[in-house]
Amino acid sequence: MTDPISGKVRVAIAGLGFGAEFIPIYQAHPHAELVAVCQRSDGPLNELADHFGIAGRYTDFDAMLEDPSIDAVHINTPIQAHAEQSIKALNAGKHVACTVPMAISLEDCARVVAAQEASGKAYMMMETAVYSREFLLAKQMFDSGELGRIQFLRGAHMQEMAGWPAYWETMAPMHYATHAVAPLLALAGAEAATVRCVGSGRVGGRDPGTGLHFAAESAVFTLRDSDVAMEVTRSLYDVAREYVESFDVYGSLKSYEWQQLERERPVVFTGEDGRRVEVPDFAHLLPEEIRAFTTGGVYDADENQHLSFTQGGGHGGSHPHLAHEFLTAILEGRRPFPDVYQAANWTGAGICAHESALQNIEIELPRYGNA
Repeated sequence: MTDPISGKVRVAIAGLGFGAEFIPIYQAHPHAELVAVCQRSDGPLNELADHFGIAGRYTDFDAMLEDPSIDAVHINTPIQAHAEQSIKALNAGKHVACTVPMAISLEDCARVVAAQEASGKAYMMMETAVYSREFLLAKQMFDSGELGRIQFLRGAHMQEMAGWPAYWETMAPMHYATHAVAPLLALAGAEAATVRCVGSGRVGGRDPGTGLHFAAESAVFTLRDSDVAMEVTRSLYDVAREYVESFDVYGSLKSYEWQQLERERPVVFTGEDGRRVEVPDFAHLLPEEIRAFTTGGVYDADENQHLSFTQGGGHGGSHPHLAHEFLTAILEGRRPFPDVYQAANWTGAGICAHESALQNIEIELPRYGNA
């Protein structure tokens, strides 16, 4: 895709709430150098930068992009900023890693794709669900032939967002659906093609005319060039349920089902016989210097909590895998996984699902660029 970089990738992180989790990972990675961090408030910025010994400090994202010492930018800012900041960084000649989702409109997804194609730089959506130890186990089972043929896929992301930033109150459930959508499409090796979604229930205090009042949204997708279908459910408020980002895979030989409670273990079915299985860690896939980050990080201490990390159970040890994939894709001059086209489809799946619920129609997802 691009000419590979020799030496270390010089990385900047924008957004230091959840983004702080990646600081020690980049600092420890043998092929990275964390050269700068960016946050709007200079007090917390300097406090964190002092703690980790980071020289480059910016309170302005655009000013950071002018720094010629930066090769790549990892964006962890509020969702509404993702598309615009990704486009600016790509246009500035930086490789981009961006937390989910890529954007909140199909038009902005297309703009990010166009910016990546024009720049030739790497774009990776940092989807934790396709690097969690649970996903890596299911993928191992599929790749080895243990599951047989995939027959059906189901995913759910149910989370109570009380206590989160106010902008979540204006978000439809399916507009943040990638944690449930991504592992299904990644296992199927296909794109979402069409979606039919229904909204269910009501969130108190919401205006039904806005379309944001659904307590839950549930969608059925067909997949491009595949006879497999998948079902995804998403909720944000007023649904009694322990936090879960889950996926189920039903194969012709074996099936994998997520546990009902976090303290339990998933179930593997062989025919009608089910057994609980241990989910191994996959740190051995990583450079030795960052293996410890699959089981520990910045936000696992009692005195230093972040809701996205604690509610998500540490995101399945995915963070060092994500950083490693981003860095090695840049160094090798290849597309990362997920690349810009997969990111647009996985994000667009949720956007189109919500629109389907509003209009009560089936919607065909767009194709992007030369995907």
